[in-house]
Amino acid sequence: MSKQINAIRGMNDLYGDQSHAFDYLVQTAESVLKQYGFQSIRLPIVEKTELFARSIGEVTDIVEKEMYTFEDRNGDSLTLRPEGTAGCVRAVIQNGLAHNQIQKLYYTGPMFRHERPQKGRYRQFNQFGVEVFGIESVDIDAELIALSARLWERLGLQNLELQINSLGSQAARQAYRDILVAYFEEHKSQLDEDSLRRLSTNPLRILDTKNPDMKALVEAAPKLMDHLDEASKQHYEELKAHLDDLGVAYVENPNLVRGLDYYNRTVFEWVTTELGAQGTVCAGGRYDGLVEQIGGKPTPAVGFAMGIERLMALLMDNELVHEENGPDVYMVLAGDNTKRPGLVISEQIRENLPDIKVQMNCGGGSFKSQFKKADKSGARIALVLGEDEVNQQQIAVKYLREDREQEMVYWDQLFTLLKTALTESK
Repeated sequence: MSKQINAIRGMNDLYGDQSHAFDYLVQTAESVLKQYGFQSIRLPIVEKTELFARSIGEVTDIVEKEMYTFEDRNGDSLTLRPEGTAGCVRAVIQNGLAHNQIQKLYYTGPMFRHERPQKGRYRQFNQFGVEVFGIESVDIDAELIALSARLWERLGLQNLELQINSLGSQAARQAYRDILVAYFEEHKSQLDEDSLRRLSTNPLRILDTKNPDMKALVEAAPKLMDHLDEASKQHYEELKAHLDDLGVAYVENPNLVRGLDYYNRTVFEWVTTELGAQGTVCAGGRYDGLVEQIGGKPTPAVGFAMGIERLMALLMDNELVHEENGPDVYMVLAGDNTKRPGLVISEQIRENLPDIKVQMNCGGGSFKSQFKKADKSGARIALVLGEDEVNQQQIAVKYLREDREQEMVYWDQLFTLLKTALTESK
């Protein structure tokens, strides 16, 4: 016997209830986004490595340690995408989508990071990304946050906390960076290994440390909010005013900096305490300089990404996936001469009533075993076709979830009955 081949650690199969929760989440998110005028965009999984080094930042953890990078046969350095924004920006520039026009786009798909797998953090994971190009005013920042809040409401998710902050302009952020480095240099002996490394590469990330021993040091550090430029301060105050008007509750987190270099001004995260250490389920902000940084014309932009696996875990843990996954109708076939007409009737139902899900019993089996399968499938109705029914062009309709008498109807009456019993009662 050949040795069994298993999936790569941290790259998981999704099936059964997980697959259903995935579809339910994505379909619900798409329905909300379409209410807000967004359109989908499909992006490649593999991009040139330079795209991520230039956009995310060469000294970020992602680029330094976590990317799946390889050389193709032409000698080009390629990378499996670790996040979606850079690829979306590249697509917008390359296809001229942001030239004197507003774009509201969303995408979904797998991302890849080589890190230690744990619950809510995998080497292949899925994200749902939302990006807006061409709007500079803060109302779009507020609308994106309101959109995400509406999605949680639609999904039934509670106990999610919105945290917000402003990183200011790139110039203000750079000036603050120098102040922060000077502060941590004075307290270098209190920094852990990660923070020492970040001190010379990405010092703002020290503020986001999860090390409890550094909590007091970080809380006493100079605050970015005290060093914002005036335009960014006004932008931030207007954002809070919009959120207050919309009734979206928020917490101001002065240490929220996000891990990617391209953010400026608005940054936000939705967090939960129900998933342990991996508590961020949605995060984003404004990145007005990124389009120009990647080679396009100056274009304001803002967006966010949701971790699908983390949201799936919340949905499943709280039993919030309501949509039925099984068939509406199960076709039971009793006798060899029923297979051909049973197949025809099943296809006719799908043709005439496309909203009804039909599962026909395939592979034979006793009448009793077929009924067990029908009941286990979750179907509301079993259609029973025996040889006598074939001869009379009739079919038995048995209600599996209601206290109703079994009915016998002619084939040409079946569609009307099913439409009344199933479609109109949905």
